[in-house]
Amino acid sequence: MKSGFVSIVGRPNVGKSTLLNCILETKLAITSDKAGTTRAIIQGVYEDEDSQIIFVDTPGIHKPIHKLENVLNKQAYASTDHVDLILFVIDASTGFGKGDEWILERLKEEQLPIFLLLNKVDVMKKEQLLEKINEYKDKYPFEEIFPISALKEVNVRELVTAIKRYLPNEGKIFEDETFTNLSTDYYVSEIIREKILRLTKEEVPHAVTCLVEKIEYAKKKVIIQAVIIVDRDSLKKIIIGKNGTMLKQIGMEARKDLEEYFGKQVYLETFVKTIERWRDREKYLKELGFESSNEE
Repeated sequence: MKSGFVSIVGRPNVGKSTLLNCILETKLAITSDKAGTTRAIIQGVYEDEDSQIIFVDTPGIHKPIHKLENVLNKQAYASTDHVDLILFVIDASTGFGKGDEWILERLKEEQLPIFLLLNKVDVMKKEQLLEKINEYKDKYPFEEIFPISALKEVNVRELVTAIKRYLPNEGKIFEDETFTNLSTDYYVSEIIREKILRLTKEEVPHAVTCLVEKIEYAKKKVIIQAVIIVDRDSLKKIIIGKNGTMLKQIGMEARKDLEEYFGKQVYLETFVKTIERWRDREKYLKELGFESSNEE
């Protein structure tokens, strides 16, 4: 059986998490149009009759401005250690920019097979795409160049077939029941955070954090309590909304995904706290990737 680790890297918002979800045919990684949406190294296990592929989704790599962004970049670079293949995803509709060039220079040091994935081709004309492929093939001797649309599921199954050719015959790496490295608590918190980012648009920065306080399982329902943590009162007001309307909408949207995940009815209760009023500051900072409260 073919098996191995495949890292998905690229700038923010090029469709890495959407691609992972498409390959696995389930929602594992959250998505939004904000940079920094993906914070952790997410592993998703794809398996069929002749292969087991562990896909590693990463935070988008970009020029860091804040310390959180430095942490995310370090995580993304670390994801290429001990993998068998790298999928370098770019947004073909916007072109190969300086950020992509910067990432490619780092990837060249890895001495691993690299696929260049031209994502979002569903919004491009065929002539434009052919021009892009001819242009990019001279940038680096990529093992493969794949035009795809992760959103529209264009050429994704063909991509998986091509990946298998570059993996060793080493048998299964994980047991049959293993699907991801994410804990249930983390998945729940990420679903809630996704809804915050999508519904509040540019009003709330990606540093907003959600932590699960309690999950109770009953025969026909799951009861969840979660706290949304922000760093100032103005953001708290935005997330709560007038008469609590925004917080209610966030809960409704999150509950839909969580009921699909758990396969039963979900009761979700969320609170919003500012970091100054949150009793566990260290837990909050750790969630953001900082080692201690001494870091700004």
